[in-house]
Amino acid sequence: MAAMTGRIVVTGTDTGIGKTVFSAGLVNLLGARYWKPVQSGLDEETDAQLVARLGGLSADRIVPERYRLRTPASPHQAAAIDGVRIDPAALDVAAPSDRPLVIEGAGGLMVPLNDNTLYIDIFERWRLPVVLCARTALGTINHALLSVEALRKRRIDILGVAFIGESNPESERAICNFGQVRRLGRLPRLSRLTEDTLRIAFEASFRNEDFNA
Repeated sequence: MAAMTGRIVVTGTDTGIGKTVFSAGLVNLLGARYWKPVQSGLDEETDAQLVARLGGLSADRIVPERYRLRTPASPHQAAAIDGVRIDPAALDVAAPSDRPLVIEGAGGLMVPLNDNTLYIDIFERWRLPVVLCARTALGTINHALLSVEALRKRRIDILGVAFIGESNPESERAICNFGQVRRLGRLPRLSRLTEDTLRIAFEASFRNEDFNA
């Protein structure tokens, strides 16, 4: 599949690091649409609903999920429990082109979608630039550098690393140095997470031009 401009993939070094909150901030910053191709877990607020709330997005800026799976588990496991098989061909990017599109993966790069396909296989087929979200806590250097290496092995363009958490300059420096990747900025943990506090923090931490794909 040929590369498509104005479309960015947001992935993370792990699950639960805050990449959905980051995605909400990025969608707001870029005036973009948001797409979560596979949603696992429907009993609580979904990622698309969270992004819409924190990004102040109208319904037309949320691209519907291709798969909505009830169980909060890895997509391949949630699909099996729901009696569904995720078809990679159904995950081709399709959205109106009048706005940028932010696409959020699930967990990390090596999350299985079915018994034969990892999320990174889909990213490789899309050939879209990737933002790698990494926490700043202990262990982030190893996880981030392994993720960078995996992306490079597939020749997937890396826009840079977005850090999430408390300031940790040495870990951030080491990741960017050894990984030879750009530091996009750091989103601090917000004690009060609202549309306004996220927008203010995001605009203080990131620059629109760094996400030009």
